[in-house]
Amino acid sequence: MAHAYTPGLKVLHHTIVKKNRRLPIKGKVTKNIGDILNPNDIVATTDLPGNVQMVKVANLLNIGPADVLDVMMVSDGDSVKKGEMIAQTEGMFGFFKSDVKSPIDGTIESISGVTGQIVMRDAPIPVEVDAYMTGVVKEIIPEEGVIVESEAAFIQGIFGIGGESRGNMEILVKDREQELTADLLNESHKGKIVVGGSFISLETYKKALSLGVAGVVIGGFNYYDLEDILGYTLGVAITGSEDLVTSLIVTEGYGNIRMGSRTYDLLKEHDGKFVSINGATQIRAGVIRPEIVIPLKDDEIPKTPIHESEEKGIGEGSLVRVIRAPYFGRMGLVKSLPSALQKMESETMVRVAEVEIDDDILIIPRSNLEMVETD
Repeated sequence: MAHAYTPGLKVLHHTIVKKNRRLPIKGKVTKNIGDILNPNDIVATTDLPGNVQMVKVANLLNIGPADVLDVMMVSDGDSVKKGEMIAQTEGMFGFFKSDVKSPIDGTIESISGVTGQIVMRDAPIPVEVDAYMTGVVKEIIPEEGVIVESEAAFIQGIFGIGGESRGNMEILVKDREQELTADLLNESHKGKIVVGGSFISLETYKKALSLGVAGVVIGGFNYYDLEDILGYTLGVAITGSEDLVTSLIVTEGYGNIRMGSRTYDLLKEHDGKFVSINGATQIRAGVIRPEIVIPLKDDEIPKTPIHESEEKGIGEGSLVRVIRAPYFGRMGLVKSLPSALQKMESETMVRVAEVEIDDDILIIPRSNLEMVETD
């Protein structure tokens, strides 16, 4: 049987989720192997060096650069407070003194008798990395972080914006075809992850932002509304660093598309649970998918074997999702993988798959497909 390798999209009832929780620079790891973690537990800390500022003491006091060392009231390495006097001239007969006060809270990095300047650095910026999800520390990365592992239900979406969020999940619609409308949201949803069905409008998403909803999981969204939210046109760059109160995970595609039955049923099964989500997305090389992690308690873990991803490709009967226009977001079953190259409307010759979608057989380039991985 023919096969074609393609990245998979996961909708799993039970799997092992591992997360690398690492600092941007070396610091201190605060947890040990075997520690049981909650999502907000801090696993590593460090301090980022503050910004550097130059103070032109010679110019400010109208003296020569070589005289700066004589008027300084602080030395290299000293800590100072904003407004504290750091240099002063003697004046004339004890009068008419001039001085320079510190513009920041920070430290003195260096004093130059050549340039007449001093280099100051802002106070360090504390950085903390949390666990993100409920789990166990499986590995320590010395001076950098930990690897957290959890047995969980795991769902990947097709697109997302906003970074990591967590909260109690609440399904607000009756079925996967219902649109998530503004009247379904209220102040009780602040800090929660809310789940809709087929679509969320820009108006409703903005209401979720104003209410402080932690995240929205939905079947479809209007691509052109992203510019209104982000303030710029979204290209191919990775998402996830947007400064948004409400992360958004789209499970199916752009437009009004009902949520996949497997995805909706799995979310409904865990309605009310505390979940962790991440909207970060990268479609091209080094694929990153938005995700929903639902950690399982001991009594919720099924006796069936844990799902392990296999590096197998698409074959006949595989469930796939289209990841490019004109069928973006639609799902179907692969009927065959013709070996011969076929010419597309663009005149390019590519390998294709015959995919059954809603009782129609469509010819789609294999590169436009991803396999939906289920257990």
